[in-house]
Amino acid sequence: MPCSVKPPILTRRGVLAAGAAGAVTTLVGCGADKPRPRTGGKVDTVTYVTGFNITGQDSFIFVAIEQGWFREASIEVKVVAGAGTQKNLTALTSGAAQFAVIDVTGGIIETMQGSRPKFKLFAALYQQSVSCIVAFPGTNIRQPTDLAGKTIGGTQGGVNVSLFPGYARNAGLDASAVKWQWLEPAGVRPAFLAGKVDASTEIVIGLPAVEAAARQAGRLGPGQSLTVLPYSDVLRDLFGNALGATDKLVADNPELVICFRDAALRGMAWTIDHPAEAGQIMAKHNKAYKPDVAEAEVRQTISYVRGGEERIGFIDKTRMTRSIALIQGLGLVQPGVTAEQIVDFNLAPGR
Repeated sequence: MPCSVKPPILTRRGVLAAGAAGAVTTLVGCGADKPRPRTGGKVDTVTYVTGFNITGQDSFIFVAIEQGWFREASIEVKVVAGAGTQKNLTALTSGAAQFAVIDVTGGIIETMQGSRPKFKLFAALYQQSVSCIVAFPGTNIRQPTDLAGKTIGGTQGGVNVSLFPGYARNAGLDASAVKWQWLEPAGVRPAFLAGKVDASTEIVIGLPAVEAAARQAGRLGPGQSLTVLPYSDVLRDLFGNALGATDKLVADNPELVICFRDAALRGMAWTIDHPAEAGQIMAKHNKAYKPDVAEAEVRQTISYVRGGEERIGFIDKTRMTRSIALIQGLGLVQPGVTAEQIVDFNLAPGR
């Protein structure tokens, strides 16, 4: 094993004993055994791109930095705000970043868009899709079919937009009946909060921040909450976000990929076990975020991170093949995409 930072395991016994709100995470190989630098003692400086902006769900990467787990693995990490799967893949393949968060569904779809981006996923951050549509109570949007004739704010190339036709079809909505307002990533939430669109693409785990901003803007009153339409309600067999790198980095430096993976997943394990502390760390790195909002977002991620699997980051060929088949069945990609094109299973947790 080239790196002594061990992948975290969430035991089923811990889940059953502690329940969904606060199961105890066991770190195999960590704690008593202090992680050592990688072979040769070289320090690699890498750029890591988040999924979409920098929000509470990114707390785990800052936790791993603050706790020194990347440093112990001889890795220095620069964190850059992401702008959705399409642009994150561009950052990877252009060499602007070494690691990035990629929505698994978006990555699969991108494999069929012109020349295939040369990337590989190696750890799942979320075991289910976190894509959703949100709306204010006054819009009378309560179910997917209520979106007909409405304007939704979104970013072209974002997975929420790419996946929407399949979501609409399974939810009984004619996707062509929806109007889109195209916005840059940083402008999606502000446009929604300002009432410039009827609804907006979002992620379920981002709801605490959106609702906090809506209350501050006077758009939500006491006791009110946003309407949330999760894609996972009708598309149940899709992974959410995953960690990715280029084919070249995976092939040329698997040791670096493994060490990055294990330090990051160790950060995730600690984060979901210590939401309040993780929120404080997140707010330190993003001054625009309040600790309690970051904490609330961390708590939103817990069920998605665990997803009934023992090992955090788990991603396997059987499930991946089913996900691809589902996306093909929705008409989003043509036959021919294989699980091995998307994931390097030799570098996935559990190997």
